[in-house]
Amino acid sequence: MPTIGSPLLWGLFLALVLVLLALDLGVIHRRQRSIGIREAIVWSLVWTVAALGFNLWLALRFGRQAGVEFLAGYVIERSLSFDNIFVFVVLFHYFSVPDWLHHRVLFWGILGALVARGVFIALGAALLSRFDWLLGVLGVFLVYTGVKVFRGGETRVEPERNPVLRFFRRFVPMTADYQGRRFLLRREGRLLATPLLLVVAVVETTDVLFAVDSIPAVFGVTRDSFIVFTSNIFAILGLRALYFLLAGLMVQFHYLGYGLGVVLAFVGAKMVLHPWLPIRTEWSLAVVLTVLALSVAASILFPRPGPVPDEPGDDLSSPEA
Repeated sequence: MPTIGSPLLWGLFLALVLVLLALDLGVIHRRQRSIGIREAIVWSLVWTVAALGFNLWLALRFGRQAGVEFLAGYVIERSLSFDNIFVFVVLFHYFSVPDWLHHRVLFWGILGALVARGVFIALGAALLSRFDWLLGVLGVFLVYTGVKVFRGGETRVEPERNPVLRFFRRFVPMTADYQGRRFLLRREGRLLATPLLLVVAVVETTDVLFAVDSIPAVFGVTRDSFIVFTSNIFAILGLRALYFLLAGLMVQFHYLGYGLGVVLAFVGAKMVLHPWLPIRTEWSLAVVLTVLALSVAASILFPRPGPVPDEPGDDLSSPEA
């Protein structure tokens, strides 16, 4: 499958990502603390401007089509990340994670997500380059997923059914409480995991499940593996700041789930119909933006009636946890 990404370009981009992550955790957020709304707004803008700057460079270096494809992939991945934010809110509440540890969990969770998505994208690109008919199969899967999401309307999260949680409770010796920033500690000669390690592991596996939907959706607007990867990475890098900005507002966007369902179904239909009815990336981008804007506007104009019930918490002091 042809790609604009040369080995040098791949290497430079990966080096840039590693430098940004090192600066984030090692310098800017070295002290663990709660992230306020003002700081979240600033970092959301920083990551968005960085993505759009990279988008502009792609367009100038490789042409308008590459720029449009990156922007479409970025918008799709960024919009689907709203579901991730909702899941993070539920998981942090379920495991009673202290506010000042949220950034640490998201950092390591997203670092693992970058690796997992890289593997997914490499595998997907290799398969699509050999078996063109897989694009139609992925399209049917996205249509099915989109209809399922639309019928459900909102993301349902049941942490207690996560296989990683079950594995930890059965096989991994753990402390009853959080031990500051530590993932592991040695007590009386015995190595123990802390609940913080469990939360990161559950966040990782949850993101893998979301990647099963989001990565095929981006392949629906571009077949270039470098564009798929970079648009995914920029969307994921901005996810933490977006979480701190929107975590308290997610319950208000109660129609967003329907909009995401429509987006997935549309991209899936585009992939299925491509051999007979190719749709330009510009039109795909316009449809995605319109659907998302309408779903957010509907959530604001028609707010959810009554209070939103809290999700049940989990008692980490129990012997099972």
